Amino acid sequence: MKYNIKSLLYKASAILILLSTVVYSFHAASAVWGMIVGVSLFSSITLTTPYPGKSIRGKRLFNFQVFACVLLVVSTYLMHIGRNEWPVLLFISAIFLFYSSIVLQKELDKEMGVDNKKQ
Repeated sequence: MKYNIKSLLYKASAILILLSTVVYSFHAASAVWGMIVGVSLFSSITLTTPYPGKSIRGKRLFNFQVFACVLLVVSTYLMHIGRNEWPVLLFISAIFLFYSSIVLQKELDKEMGVDNKKQ
């Protein structure tokens, strides 16, 4: 497996988001700052890595990921101001990210397979 700095930062930011949600129960102030750093890094990497294929379905799934990042930002803001609705938005965002990450990879593999058969 090939790991570059971008993929390592992406995975580290996802882990930081998960840790921040757990730590929020014990120490809210540090969890909020961890969440801000994790979400901003995660969202910036997601937005700067667009879908490389030409499939309409793949582009739609990438838009799901962008929408999930927006929900993550709103969830972080709600966490920061102390509202209790942030876990709902975080959960919805997780569902969008989970679905799009699985199906997007399948779509990209299918698209690359079709391109390889044409050549």
